[in-house]
Amino acid sequence: MSTPTVIDGLTDDRPAEILDLLAAQSPRASAFIVTIYGDVAAPRGGILWMGTLIECCAAHGISESLVRTAVSRLVENGRLAGERIGRRSYYRLTKAAEAEFSRAADRLYAPPPLPARMLLALGQRDLAEGWVRIGPEAALAPEGTTPPDGLVMATQGLAGVGDLPGIAARLWPLEDVAQAYRAFIATFAEIDTALADGENLGGATALALRLRLVHLYRAAALADPRLPADAVGADWPAGPARALFVKLYLKIAAAADRHIGLVFRNSDGFLPDTTENTSSRLAALRHERAQ
Repeated sequence: MSTPTVIDGLTDDRPAEILDLLAAQSPRASAFIVTIYGDVAAPRGGILWMGTLIECCAAHGISESLVRTAVSRLVENGRLAGERIGRRSYYRLTKAAEAEFSRAADRLYAPPPLPARMLLALGQRDLAEGWVRIGPEAALAPEGTTPPDGLVMATQGLAGVGDLPGIAARLWPLEDVAQAYRAFIATFAEIDTALADGENLGGATALALRLRLVHLYRAAALADPRLPADAVGADWPAGPARALFVKLYLKIAAAADRHIGLVFRNSDGFLPDTTENTSSRLAALRHERAQ
């Protein structure tokens, strides 16, 4: 059931489930700004006006002072670079951040298939991200992880595979990731049901909902080591969470993108509602949902 209300500039009717979500504890400012840049700015040139960031974050209970502090920290950390034009400040992704955001976007919008095998590296001391050391000179990683120089073996037939989930749980933070996926499902399953009842969202609400959707899913998906199915067990919640993310993102994408084109600004004016990059993301998600 929709509830006509006004909170932080959102004036369209919203299902109570969405109202509860937006009224819940505000996300951490710096992490949420990263979500905004990843979902909205990166595929549209990577530049946003500070005023746009402030207005967008206000809908999620994040104050202007927190936004300004978070942006300053992102600049200090080398992820954003600022430019002042007249009395307005604009912030763009740095080259290093663009590469980081591109890798994250691949995981969120077009993830590769899960690996079927594990890799074992022997005699290695310097290891890339994704490897977990299991001894002084031995380490494990899912297939697809950047291999080190030297001896790397891929598992074929693995004896004692029934013990693998327990071993994996000791090496990777699988319980924390599983809890994040389950929290995501619990939050958005109710919203999915509400929207299935014929609710039509205004653009401001659609974008606010999509940003929360991406923000909470990103926290789980980017922490997920993406191990083979044998290593996580049959009740691993990544699959149901992924299906829910894709379904909801596609359901609200058009309204959210139209709103972006109406209110989000960079140094040249309003952002385009769609670009080749945004269209590619949606095409990949539609293909995934059709499988």
